[in-house]
Amino acid sequence: MRRLGLVLCIALLIGGCDTNAVYKEYTDIEDGKWYIKNAPSFSFEITDASQPYNIYYNLRNSLSYGYFNLYLTRYLRDATGKEIESRLDELVLMDPKTGKPNGDGLGDLFDHKFLIKRNYHFPKTGKYTMQIRQYMRQDPLLNIMSIGITVEKAAPTH
Repeated sequence: MRRLGLVLCIALLIGGCDTNAVYKEYTDIEDGKWYIKNAPSFSFEITDASQPYNIYYNLRNSLSYGYFNLYLTRYLRDATGKEIESRLDELVLMDPKTGKPNGDGLGDLFDHKFLIKRNYHFPKTGKYTMQIRQYMRQDPLLNIMSIGITVEKAAPTH
């Protein structure tokens, strides 16, 4: 009985985390070696352009990752392929002084969720694509296990 209760709690935690998510996807980085030419793309549909959205990076790295931070370039394109924006972002994966990892860890793997855009209004309904490229200039960049994005409905602001 106790085990069933634990299973139910875990299921509720997992299922209840992203109730506002309209899109969540990861791409695994083969052998944890992220080549500069490997720029994963994530395509999603926006059905309500009046709704604000929060957009996040999802990242998994190994403790063996050699830097405290990670630079990524993101490209947001509309259904026609027109670039709406591109931007360089810095993600801080570990405390620069202590080396203590940020994020949620299990063994030597750490998961991170970084806010990219808060209360973003897409210009119109339709399909959008976000492409992500590592910008660390090490090729390949080692010990990045997966990268992804989450698009969530934001709480309405009044």
